[in-house]
Amino acid sequence: MGTKRGRKSKGGFTKVYKNRAYFKRFQVQFRRRREGKTDYYARRRLVAQDKNKYNSPKYRFIVRFTNRDVICQVAFSKIAGDQILAAAYSHELARYGIRVGLTNYAATYATGLLLARRLLSKLTFGGKNPVTGALAKSYEGNTKNLGEDFLVEANPDGPKPFYALLDVGLARTSTGARVFAALKGACDGGIEIPHNETRFVGYNAKDKKLNSEVLRKHIFGQHVADYMRQLQAEKPAAYQTRFSRYIKLGIDADGVEKMYAKAHAAIRADPSFVPTKKKGRSQEGKDKRPAPQRRLTQAERKKRIQDKIAAHGKEQQ
Repeated sequence: MGTKRGRKSKGGFTKVYKNRAYFKRFQVQFRRRREGKTDYYARRRLVAQDKNKYNSPKYRFIVRFTNRDVICQVAFSKIAGDQILAAAYSHELARYGIRVGLTNYAATYATGLLLARRLLSKLTFGGKNPVTGALAKSYEGNTKNLGEDFLVEANPDGPKPFYALLDVGLARTSTGARVFAALKGACDGGIEIPHNETRFVGYNAKDKKLNSEVLRKHIFGQHVADYMRQLQAEKPAAYQTRFSRYIKLGIDADGVEKMYAKAHAAIRADPSFVPTKKKGRSQEGKDKRPAPQRRLTQAERKKRIQDKIAAHGKEQQ
């Protein structure tokens, strides 16, 4: 019927029978918990809203990574599921001049910045006469001293800043992790996300201080440029292999910072979403397609079989 296991109790040693009744009451974990995709312990605290908020959505700034992409989203939860308010992907950075290294620290920062500016430009606020993009004009974010920690402060003359909570999923929140690069980009873009500087790259736990120069170097990809210079000097063959796409696009170590600086300016100038053109068949190709065949009747199918049998018999003779 089942396995026998023992446990100690106050009265002594008691046998516990895992019988049919036990397994009939057994409940498996949620599917996404079994697959290792969702931490429901954290999600419950990110989603649950106070009852006196009267159905006000609780926004989350979501950061996820794939092998080739960085995904940033702002979402809120409903009974039917999560609703995405805005999204940005690192593969969109090619439009702004960043065509390589789409998953590194600098690209993650740029993706967070893109989402923040896109979201604030999309929202409509302004009282009786709503103005689209009022938040984008009221909260430009941080444009100077990007290596310093920046917290969005409410503008007394305008609407309150957009408030969201960081949702990292199952990613490890260690010091220097890329999820905090996206958070830094979103905060510099004008979104209020509660945080402190202890998890940014360049933070020293002993001195309890943030080295703003180290953080700035990572935002502008200087850690990649330093590695390029080192490889080029010590291992030219490895440099040709590992940075082949950079070489093909004509990007050297000295041009990395310029590339990211231009991208930041271009994102702020136009953060709107532009859908990619789907690769479809040309009009000439559509004309050349064969016409769909008509379905045969039962009599026609039987006749075709008899013709095949007769043809096969002639070949045997």
